[in-house]
Amino acid sequence: MFFFWHTILQNTGYFFKSLDKKIFLVYNVFSDRVADTCEACDRGRTCGDSLYFLKELPMAKPFLSFEDQIDYLVNQKNLIISNHEYALEKLMQIGYFSLVGGYKTPFKNTTTKKYCDGTTFENIVELYKLDENLRELFLKYILKIERHIRSLLSYYFTEKYGEKQIHYLTPSNYNNTARNSSDIVKLIGMLDNLANTNSDYPYINHQRRAYGNVPLWVLVSGITFGSLSKFYSLVTPDLKVKVSKKFVNVNERQLEQYLSVITKFRNVCAHNERLYSYQTMNDIPNTAIHKKLGLPQTGTQYVCGKHDLFALVISFKYLLTKSDFDKFKGSLSKILNHYLDSQNALEETVLYGYMGFPNNWKNISKYSK
Repeated sequence: MFFFWHTILQNTGYFFKSLDKKIFLVYNVFSDRVADTCEACDRGRTCGDSLYFLKELPMAKPFLSFEDQIDYLVNQKNLIISNHEYALEKLMQIGYFSLVGGYKTPFKNTTTKKYCDGTTFENIVELYKLDENLRELFLKYILKIERHIRSLLSYYFTEKYGEKQIHYLTPSNYNNTARNSSDIVKLIGMLDNLANTNSDYPYINHQRRAYGNVPLWVLVSGITFGSLSKFYSLVTPDLKVKVSKKFVNVNERQLEQYLSVITKFRNVCAHNERLYSYQTMNDIPNTAIHKKLGLPQTGTQYVCGKHDLFALVISFKYLLTKSDFDKFKGSLSKILNHYLDSQNALEETVLYGYMGFPNNWKNISKYSK
């Protein structure tokens, strides 16, 4: 028995196979046992030096016309569609997967897998529109933070090492530890490619052709926020400190955490993915704001405001100027109030639950960082 499970844990692989028009996931477990016979069956089998297990997978979802999609929602999923033409138009404009697939969850009965009684197509559309407005607002202020970090990082790096591009292409000018070395090589490769090949950025091409050099303060405008965040994580500790000190009550480690989380949310906004319920795998740091708002905890871990949309709001509190944060919060309040006043809206507590917002979230402006 020990040999059997040890073999499974050490040597499991898988592939797909079709049998009798059904799709199976076939687990292949290598063994040093050799079978005397080979019997093909739907149970496990030994064959040569392999042991197979078959697991039936659900069939792929079939193509449905727009009309069939509406019929499916009404007759099989209990969704109310009172305006057929409106539903048809929205499915054509947005797509079933992005609209229904993306925003159905709060309205579904988890037991029956159908929509709760009384749920309308307009409920789903209004939630989609809310998310669209949230993406636009959050991206606007993420870009402000992005611009600030680009400016600070390029300034302090160039101040220390000089304006020649060779300086940001030199590994020793980074925190070149064994742990960071492979990431530094990748970062430098990306920067080198951007600086030394024709690109879609005319200002970079101009610097290279006119001066034979692309200074960092020019190059940073052409790299992604993800690469910018990685750049910050790899610079020397003294540069991290200089950048982080430009934000009140944010140290270098905390800034790295904020940037990592903001990068994920930026991608969601830029690619028109679902934002309101999005959660990152990594967390922002615990802050005074968490404590002052009295956010709920499980043990020592905060339940909300760590990797959800409210975590992004807290990040804004620390990384935006007071003026910009106040404008952001005012706009956010208007968007949420407009949605919650709609007859097709979710209950406030339900919406806030998906967003990670505490009921007292508006009090965030009352507290210092």
